[in-house]
Amino acid sequence: MSEGAEVFPLAIEAAAAPPRLRPSNYPEPFATRMGRRVKQPLGELFGLKNFGVNLTTLVPGGESALLHSHSRQDEFVYILAGRPTLITDRGEVELSPGMCAGFAANGAAHQLVNRTGEDVVYLEVGDRIPGDGVSYPVDDLQAVLGPDGKWSFIHKDGTPY
Repeated sequence: MSEGAEVFPLAIEAAAAPPRLRPSNYPEPFATRMGRRVKQPLGELFGLKNFGVNLTTLVPGGESALLHSHSRQDEFVYILAGRPTLITDRGEVELSPGMCAGFAANGAAHQLVNRTGEDVVYLEVGDRIPGDGVSYPVDDLQAVLGPDGKWSFIHKDGTPY
């Protein structure tokens, strides 16, 4: 190993991973809606750069994200506990532990919501392709992933947040 190279763990217990300090990258008034969501970034703990992996918990009333669709990013979720409702622009379906769902780039707009009285826990996986854009069919918001890996948000008329 070269001097100064970062050392990553070989394995961890996922539930012990520290939660993301900032609950959402969304600007207000949307960020507050993510207050019932806790993401524990797992991939970053191992130095993964090409895709992200999160262990995510939605407490009752929580949302995974705003209803959205990526232009370049594929996403995948696997339900570990609880019964979230998958909302898409093609309809709704209740998911249960052991179920999974995938969302191809330019596919259906989607989000998970917890309409139950128990926590929902799931794994989410998504790639990190620079230039990815996100559209939000219900909200006045658009997003673009810059080459620096940071999201920028604008209104649908192009004005910045």
